[in-house]
Amino acid sequence: MDKIKKVNMIYKIPKIGLSALTLMMLSGCVKLGPDFTGVDAPPLPQNWTHGSKKENSDAMAQWWKTFDDPTLNTLVQKAYAQNLDIKSAGLRILQSRAALGIIKGLTYPQLQTLSGNAATTRNNGNSFEVAGLNFDLGWEMDIWGKYARGIESSEANLYATVSSYNDIMVSVIAEVARNYINYRTSEERLAYARRNVAIQERVTRMTEVQFNSGNVSELDMQQARTQLYNTRSALPSLELSKVKARNAIALLLAMNSNEVTRLLSSGRKKYADTTSKYIDQNKRGAIQLKEGSNDLLNVRMIPSARLNPHNKIDADLITRRPDIKVAEYKVHSNSALIGSKMAELYPSFSLFGNIGYNTNDATGSWISGSDALGVAIGPAFSWNIFQYDRIKNQIRLQDAVFEESLVNYNKEVLSAVSEVSDALNGYILTKKQQDENRKAVDATVRAFNISVIQYNDGLVNYQRLLTTVEKLTSTQDRYATIKGNLAINAISLYKALGGGWQMSKGKSYLSADTAAKMKKTVDWGKYLDDNMTRLPEGMNND
Repeated sequence: MDKIKKVNMIYKIPKIGLSALTLMMLSGCVKLGPDFTGVDAPPLPQNWTHGSKKENSDAMAQWWKTFDDPTLNTLVQKAYAQNLDIKSAGLRILQSRAALGIIKGLTYPQLQTLSGNAATTRNNGNSFEVAGLNFDLGWEMDIWGKYARGIESSEANLYATVSSYNDIMVSVIAEVARNYINYRTSEERLAYARRNVAIQERVTRMTEVQFNSGNVSELDMQQARTQLYNTRSALPSLELSKVKARNAIALLLAMNSNEVTRLLSSGRKKYADTTSKYIDQNKRGAIQLKEGSNDLLNVRMIPSARLNPHNKIDADLITRRPDIKVAEYKVHSNSALIGSKMAELYPSFSLFGNIGYNTNDATGSWISGSDALGVAIGPAFSWNIFQYDRIKNQIRLQDAVFEESLVNYNKEVLSAVSEVSDALNGYILTKKQQDENRKAVDATVRAFNISVIQYNDGLVNYQRLLTTVEKLTSTQDRYATIKGNLAINAISLYKALGGGWQMSKGKSYLSADTAAKMKKTVDWGKYLDDNMTRLPEGMNND
């Protein structure tokens, strides 16, 4: 039925009998406004594929396990169970469900009031008893779909809240993994730094012996000390980075930092200073290399992901990202509110009723009053006929909000595409950087070995030896940093593809302890039952 027919029907209402009007009000409603059928295809790169939904979901659901690190797996599980942001997001789902319940309640009689009063009055020596007991009923019929559109909007907001919960899960899991990699990166850099400090301490002691023997100048000795002190000075900043990463993990897990330290230490690949296995000095102070000195490179603490960066990106993963779903549900919610606003242009129809016992009689006779019982029932309507475009402008305002939410949706999609591209290219290019840097470390270790031998044989001066020691320190530190960056780029790619939220499917978004505490405080009915806090299929992002 178009708008013209609706208006004509409104003008014919006075000619309709009471029974016909009542039948019309009870027969149902027409929902004004646009019907949401989904957003248009988002602007995704055309070379992206549309793969198997199940295959992609399975691969992304527990992406952190590709690092093959039991400690990381434990941290992620604890974050899911204990993170405060995730708990807050679960409570917001509960709030949205309660808000939806309020809106649904408006489809039933909005006024159902039982009231009573009793009083004694005196006038010119006469005493009167005033008493009343009344039940009032009022029901605004949803002829134009105002409440139906409100329910539709509230349901979309509920789904948006669920998707927001999933989005927070994606972010929290990625942050746990990122800070864990930062922690392990700091550990590996510390291991290299401490190993190089041990090497430089031996070199410095050798230089001091040779200086005391008159074989080298004081300049050589001071240069060796300078290099040693500079390397030592880097240790506190690396320790601080390690502490910050641990504290960030503690915050994400809502745990004491000491407890987190124990967790991080339980699966740690311990570093032992085995420098003496590779380098020593004889009684004359000369450096002696031992077999296996190339193992100076072998410090492994940073986990790496099993990731094939040449796989094509599945576009469906982008559109199922929780934050994209939030934007889509916001579009739906704003679309429904247009119809709710449009309903204000037309008259509202109600049924009202009253049954009551009221009396105002002389003292002692009010209870027996025969005319005290009264019943009233009938239809009513109201119409804002002179609203001076206030309602129309509210509709226009809501339509503009709807269009803005569409723009924001497209912006979210483009932002997601950019994040995926940045992370994918970051991983590919950092992998190339790591491969080249590995060669540089191998070459630096080899150059260090050669310089030691040539220095002992008197073929190079002490400055050449110091240079190779300095390059060994910086190159190994850069290698550890690049390994950490590679792992973080893998995490960023998994996050950009929206992986991780799937672990909550079939589980409650409210902890048992929180639910038990809330039940003791307020009557929640069935809202907090375990089966009621599990997300139904309709709320999944698949």
